[in-house]
Formats: sequence, C-alpha cells, structure tokens
Amino acid sequence: MQKVRSVEAREGYRLWIEFDDGTAGEIDLSKRLEGPVFEPLKEPSFFQQVAIDEFGAIFWPNGADLAPDAVYLQLKGPVQTPQ
Repeated sequence: MQKVRSVEAREGYRLWIEFDDGTAGEIDLSKRLEGPVFEPLKEPSFFQQVAIDEFGAIFWPNGADLAPDAVYLQLKGPVQTPQ
C-alpha cells in the first residue's frame, strides 16, 4: 500500500495529494462531505486542517479520514488488463 507523502487543501473542497511513489493529483471532495464525521469539513477553515497520520492516511482533527488505497486508485484510474 502506498503512503501519502504530502497533502494540500485547496479552494472548493479539493485536495492536492502526492504519494510516496510519485503519484500525484487533485481530488474533489465537494460532493462527498456527507454524514456526521464529514459535516465539519464544510467549514473552510476546518477543511484546511487536513494532515497525514503516521500510517500515511489523510485525516482531520475530528477523526474524519480518507483511506489511502481508495485515494490512490482514484488518482491512478482504473487498472487496464491486457486482452
């Protein structure tokens, strides 16, 4: 599993993420901030408090987090199998 090396909060509830293998890109969370744990992230100043934990996962102070493997797959796109 790849670990997140850096994360930067951007306007519009977007994150710029870089993994330890160099994979990098931006994800848009604007339509995914639903439910009690993600509701506080709708406050821009709170969203800006994004960080990386000791396991290389993205998290916020209230316990909201993003699984690094799911984010990695989102950035890499679907795996193409040879035919």
